[in-house]
Amino acid sequence: MSGARRHRRLAVCEGMACISHALLVTMAIAMTAGVGHAQSPSTLQETVPPPSTTAHDGSGDNQSTSIQSGSPRQVTASPCSLRVPDTISNSPANVAQATTATGPVHYTPLSGRCKFNLFVRQTYSPYTFASAGFQATWAHVTGQWPDYGGGAQGWAKRLGATLADTESRRFIQTFALSTILHQDPRYFPSRKRTILARAWYAATRVASTRNDSGDNTFNSSEFLGVLSASALQNAYYPKPDRTFGDTMNRFGGALSSDAIGNLLREFTPDMKRIFRKHAPRKIQRIEERLPIPPEDKP
Repeated sequence: MSGARRHRRLAVCEGMACISHALLVTMAIAMTAGVGHAQSPSTLQETVPPPSTTAHDGSGDNQSTSIQSGSPRQVTASPCSLRVPDTISNSPANVAQATTATGPVHYTPLSGRCKFNLFVRQTYSPYTFASAGFQATWAHVTGQWPDYGGGAQGWAKRLGATLADTESRRFIQTFALSTILHQDPRYFPSRKRTILARAWYAATRVASTRNDSGDNTFNSSEFLGVLSASALQNAYYPKPDRTFGDTMNRFGGALSSDAIGNLLREFTPDMKRIFRKHAPRKIQRIEERLPIPPEDKP
């Protein structure tokens, strides 16, 4: 029995070595192809209808731009924006008028350099450290990864493991795989109207995304990124948590977590607008003075 177990362990180690080698090769290719072929910032050129007309344009299933002007102008979009404008505030009638008045706005893909910049910005984002601290505290309180021990040292080990999970996955998925597979790592809000339709759309974005041509495609960067990160975690997780079953559990849990995250991205703008509408004026003044990035403001 001991010989068979030793043989299985050696097979697992060899498999992990192959996976780690493949990940390193993937990252090297992405660094060369993604950053080397960076695109310059793009500008959308649109012809605007007469002053009496208001048009709301939509691209694909979930992108919009509002224009109110009487002469042609250039609408400059940030080429490396993580947030995509939501379109729920537009009425169906306005969207229909936009389609006939000005036509669709051309989809602008992210360059390899933009995808790398998104990864870097998320790396030092306060939300990243706040989320990692919460997850590490929860794991510490519930006794997850008992081999890490207790006390401040055990909490610090859990925090390090959680940060490693987040950062490695963002590098592999947001930058490396999305660059190699020519997919867009951003979330595009839905243009559907009912709550159930929007919720279904958001939850299924883990299986569907846009490619660099603007077409919907299978979200292979999501699945491969989650699977690669789950396998990479076996390099620093405690030995009892490195089994195949544990790896698949982390894989499924990460996909579920991403679906919940997409739901939050879909409905957070609505919650912000509701809060903004009913918040006292004093609260609104305080919010205006806070150093909140423009894309995070209601």
